[in-house]
Amino acid sequence: MKSDKPAALDVRGLMVHYGASPIVWDLHLAVPSGHLVGIMGPNGAGKTTFIKAVLELLEGTTGVVRLLGHKLKTIRRKIAYVPQREVVDWDFPMTVRDLVEMGCYPKRGLFRSLQREDHQRIEEALDKLGLTSMAGVQIGELSGGQRQRAFVSRAIAQDADLYFLDEPFGGIDQVSEHILMDVLRALRDEGKTIFVVHHDLVTAGKYFDWAILMNTRLIANGPMQKVFTSENLYMTYGKNLALVEDVVKILSTFAEGRAVHGGA
Repeated sequence: MKSDKPAALDVRGLMVHYGASPIVWDLHLAVPSGHLVGIMGPNGAGKTTFIKAVLELLEGTTGVVRLLGHKLKTIRRKIAYVPQREVVDWDFPMTVRDLVEMGCYPKRGLFRSLQREDHQRIEEALDKLGLTSMAGVQIGELSGGQRQRAFVSRAIAQDADLYFLDEPFGGIDQVSEHILMDVLRALRDEGKTIFVVHHDLVTAGKYFDWAILMNTRLIANGPMQKVFTSENLYMTYGKNLALVEDVVKILSTFAEGRAVHGGA
């Protein structure tokens, strides 16, 4: 049954140029609400550029973008963004709690005092990401995984409807990765839509239920079981990439298992 709800993300003719070189080329895609979406492609494919363009963080962008059926400026408070860790000033004198509190200001207003419900949401966000005991720690003292959890905790406190995470699993420990995935799945189950720039093709199949494959242009967009195929992976990454061969073997084994057991 087709949903009457507007698409979480609807992109028409999105293009981004750096000088004369196109980084994102004529993207047309729509993603329905309530999915955990993996955005995948090789280095330099334009994945980070794509989400920054959607969030109007770049100049030199053309095309039409609708988020939940609206222009960004009308629903900005409903959108949370977690950038790559490399762009953060980790020496800034801010504690984990200070960082998470920032998630409440888009809805409350920068110059208004936080209310009881805000503080409750902050505590819940810290608890979900396993950071309660670290609330008073300066953010630069955190490990890589803890840093990423802190920024996701801020996004949780914002209580957004759309989440954009740029490589949240890059260089983090396995415990943090499991915690993050449990939180992202819970958000999806609440009806939120989460977009994740992701590099690990081996874990992608079990992490996401929707996939966007791109390499400057769009290769495929749709439910994971339909899009995450050997043909699309070869088109995205190239036939000489060893990792694709490994993933194709995994896909083949998975398909054989479904055939033996009559599907799932």
